[in-house]
Amino acid sequence: MIRDITIGQYYPADSLIHKLDPRTKLVGTIGFIVSVFLFHTFVGYAVATIFLAGMILLSKVPVKFIFKGLKTIFMLLLITIFFNMILTPGEVVWKLGFIKVTKEGLVLAGTMAIRLVYLVIGSSIMTLTTTPNQLTDGLERLLRPLNKLHVPVHDIAMMMSIALRFIPILLEETDKIMKAQIARGADFENGNLIQKAKNMVPLLVPLFISAFRRANDLAMAMEARCYHGGDNRTQMKPLTYKTRDHVAYVVMIAYLAVAIGFRAAGI
Repeated sequence: MIRDITIGQYYPADSLIHKLDPRTKLVGTIGFIVSVFLFHTFVGYAVATIFLAGMILLSKVPVKFIFKGLKTIFMLLLITIFFNMILTPGEVVWKLGFIKVTKEGLVLAGTMAIRLVYLVIGSSIMTLTTTPNQLTDGLERLLRPLNKLHVPVHDIAMMMSIALRFIPILLEETDKIMKAQIARGADFENGNLIQKAKNMVPLLVPLFISAFRRANDLAMAMEARCYHGGDNRTQMKPLTYKTRDHVAYVVMIAYLAVAIGFRAAGI
């Protein structure tokens, strides 16, 4: 399960999506998320599916690698579907005791499941095709107008970049600690909820110690290199929009126009 988490991981490939400016991918991801909530019929979600499938093909990231990240939200997906089916009032299609499944609940459960899955896949494409440094630079440039309001944009972008960079490192560390504890006889699978929580203590304690140690080492390294945030910092690779970025913006605007049109027409 630990290895199934794809958030924060980067998949190197020579694709059009990889070559796009990080600002374009950030804006595109936000636009896709907005479209997922604009669509409310299965016809609309078919359009979103075609668009998402096209992005996956252009990214050249293996489909299995992208869908592997859905395993981590499987339980959340089941809970969402279950409660939407039984708690939504409407025409009853199946009943067992006090549990009633309604037609409207099935539709709402399907809609919520599609939205949740597409949100994860859409976000995964952005992180899999963009390095943490690129995400930092893109986010900082997009939020630069907030500097006039005395918002520490650079510090916020740096914290997000460090957090994304630490995700795969901590996952690898968790996997190593878990294997070491299993070799010593620890059991993370069996037992009730309370017992499982107790069994997690031998895993969480060394993981927190390792995380604090890595954070301290990173802070010392940054101080030793005289790092300080601010607007006067330069970039080794300045961000510049190219023709492909303008084309991507046109495609995204057209896609959002279709989503808004579907919403207005009730499709």
